[in-house]
Amino acid sequence: MQLKRKHLVVTGIAIVLLLWYFCLPKPLFKNPTATVVTSKEGHLLGARIADDGQWRFPAGDSVPFRFKTAILQFEDAYFYRHPGFNPVSMTKALWSNLTSENRRGGSTLTQQVIRLSRNNPKRTYLEKLLETFMATRLEAGYSKDEILSLYASHAPFGGNVVGLESASWRYFGIPATQLSWGQAAALAVLPNAPALVFPGRNEGIFKAKRDRLLLKLKTEDIIDETTYNLALAEDLPGAPQELPDLAPHFTERLAQEQRGKNSQTTIDYSLQQRLNGIAHETHYRLSQNQIHNLAILVLDVKTREVLGYVGNAPTTREHASYVDLITSNRSTGSTLKPFLYSGMLSAGELLPNELVADVPTSINGYNPQNFDKTHQGAVPASQALARSLNVPAVNLLRSHGLNRFYNELHKMGFTSINKPADYYGLSLILGGAESSLWQLTNSYAGMAATLNYFNSTSSEYPAQAYNQPVYLKNTAYDLGEKQKHAELFDAGAIYQTLQSLREVNRPEGSENWEFFSDAQPLAWKTGTSYGFKDAWAVGVTPRYAIGVWVGNADGEGRPGITGIQAAAPVLFEVLDLLPASGWFKMPFDELVEAEICPQSGKLAGLYCPEIQLQWIPKRGIRTEACSFHRQIFLNSERTHQVTADCYPLGQMISQSWFSLPPLWEYYYAPLHPEYQSLPDFLPGCFRESEKTMEFIYPKAGEAILIPKDFEGVEQETVFKLAHRDPDTTVYWYLDKIYKGQTKTFHELSLSLQPGTYTLTVTDSRGNSLSRKLLIDYASED
Repeated sequence: MQLKRKHLVVTGIAIVLLLWYFCLPKPLFKNPTATVVTSKEGHLLGARIADDGQWRFPAGDSVPFRFKTAILQFEDAYFYRHPGFNPVSMTKALWSNLTSENRRGGSTLTQQVIRLSRNNPKRTYLEKLLETFMATRLEAGYSKDEILSLYASHAPFGGNVVGLESASWRYFGIPATQLSWGQAAALAVLPNAPALVFPGRNEGIFKAKRDRLLLKLKTEDIIDETTYNLALAEDLPGAPQELPDLAPHFTERLAQEQRGKNSQTTIDYSLQQRLNGIAHETHYRLSQNQIHNLAILVLDVKTREVLGYVGNAPTTREHASYVDLITSNRSTGSTLKPFLYSGMLSAGELLPNELVADVPTSINGYNPQNFDKTHQGAVPASQALARSLNVPAVNLLRSHGLNRFYNELHKMGFTSINKPADYYGLSLILGGAESSLWQLTNSYAGMAATLNYFNSTSSEYPAQAYNQPVYLKNTAYDLGEKQKHAELFDAGAIYQTLQSLREVNRPEGSENWEFFSDAQPLAWKTGTSYGFKDAWAVGVTPRYAIGVWVGNADGEGRPGITGIQAAAPVLFEVLDLLPASGWFKMPFDELVEAEICPQSGKLAGLYCPEIQLQWIPKRGIRTEACSFHRQIFLNSERTHQVTADCYPLGQMISQSWFSLPPLWEYYYAPLHPEYQSLPDFLPGCFRESEKTMEFIYPKAGEAILIPKDFEGVEQETVFKLAHRDPDTTVYWYLDKIYKGQTKTFHELSLSLQPGTYTLTVTDSRGNSLSRKLLIDYASED
């Protein structure tokens, strides 16, 4: 029994010793490494130094042939034959050390890897013995190629340059795979004496070492005579070069998220170079107007990969060149309007070309204005979107529901809009909230991806079309499971929205677009924030999503910072760099062909004189039929309206008439010469109840503040009225006291004191309209 126990103890000790022998620290090297960022093709985009201040790239998988050959010939010709140490070399080194003053190490590359992993301890015979022992352990646990790769990744190359790859970039500006024989030989001799690399010092010794190695390579028939002579003529490495930095803000982002790693990304190297060129030229042009910053983002719609990333213009630190403006939150301007349009189309609350109101609007003291300060009266919803009209957008948001739209934005990934909906109010649709180019471009891409997915499947939807983009290669974007219902907006609504955005030709009142290329169709939207601080342009094709922001990082506004002037030209320059991808397919399963009244854009009503068949989103059949067309009765001369009570029934002429509400008509008629106001009733005829006039100002329930000039003197309040017949005389009364009359332009100025009043207007035909007024002083703040 005792003998058996002894055997067990001996066996246990042997196993422990064996495990100890074969086990080396994992990992062998624990030094921090630099962050290295490469394109999808493997080209270096940029790098950030390791935490210990060394340029030490993450270890590579293999060693390039030329350097491998050079280092073996220089350091360890028997590398593939020895067990980790070379007895012959060690014996020669020991004899030389004992008999002369020339110190030799005789270390193999395996032993040097061990010494490097132990941070180069002081050289003693005991340390050499330990290195030798550990080298045999390293040989037992790693392949020869793995050991050589460890050496190449951690050998010193002078100064703070560690490892072959970083040395190749720092000294020659190329990857190690592209080293010439002369360059490979120069780097091969450096780890043996890294101080040789300093310019102006020891260059003769350095060249002699390199040239001896090249001669050996020629003598061993590894290189021919011509290659040998060309290699001798090559320059030695000098002062370290700056590393490439094609996407500095993207590299910084990876340095935070993938610290110390070698990250191969989805960035298209050629596209990134050309985007940088666009950014450089645009910055030069805009800087003449004191506009210093811009950002460009390009996404692949299908894979949601980041293809191009310009986080800022090539400006100076004085102008915040270090700020990544792709991830910075800025006022969204009008860029959220397409999402509202899609939401209302998808919910069956709006038809694509339905007339919507564009008249002076006041909602609880909030008075939105169009960019050009004018009103159209009534405008098709698609044109309101394409022309980025603010007043219709606010009215539509009010109809759709602020909280509802707020929740839809959250589902699209607008996490930066994080305050309660009431905090933003209706200004949310006009830039009252902030978001980033990253979130905004991805949301447009999500709409395009939803439509593509629907058309490429059996009319199904992705569960997660608005997830965050990916930028590490071989990282798949997760669209989630297929489902029958849309995550947010149905394909029909998205298609109609993108179709409207494709027709953009007069955003924010401008019509000068002939200089933009139409080489490939694009659904795009511009935006400008209040005070001309942010200019946006975002566009999508079936394959790409492009986002552009222009402005000043410090928030300084400039007159030229508008989406149309500053951002849109960049958008189209980027579009010209991308392959054509056609246009979106029509999602027939989410559309129905309906009879539409072309004048009103609504479902055809009973009195619509003309009907067109148009494709509309399925839920659009829930909307109301056209009410702008109605039947009226005219006298035989067609000059006046009549009724059966005052005119012979047999002579009455029935006619369909397109008529807008008085306030709409007031602004609409001057812009549409073909529009005809309703004829007046024939004198003596019974007038049916009909709205012939409407207050422009004040609105119902609106508090009126007495205006003051710069000197604090109280000014008159101007009241405005819209009448179907401008030539009619209108009489104005305040609390039944006559105040004056107007004709053609129905505006009246009154000096009022705080209090409540009743304003009444009466036209020459006896029509009356009244409104309660609440007058107060304007705040002194």
